[in-house]
Amino acid sequence: MKSTGIVRRVDEVGRIVLPIELRSVLGIDNRGLVEIFTEDEKIIIKKYHPACVFCGKTEDVISFKDKQVCRSCIKELGNTLE
Repeated sequence: MKSTGIVRRVDEVGRIVLPIELRSVLGIDNRGLVEIFTEDEKIIIKKYHPACVFCGKTEDVISFKDKQVCRSCIKELGNTLE
């Protein structure tokens, strides 16, 4: 992990602002989604990519009843139901 040299203050309701330079580099639009992870004493913020609930793939994913499912898992599910 490399340091960006950017320091931000957490406001009174717990928010921080991601600098526009970082949002531009990472392709995060205004109102875009990010995922938040923790590791030891670190907070990791990552651009959100919808992933299949079954296999974890992020490509060719569709939303079904508020769940993300890839087409290959949909096909496999269809084969198991026959």
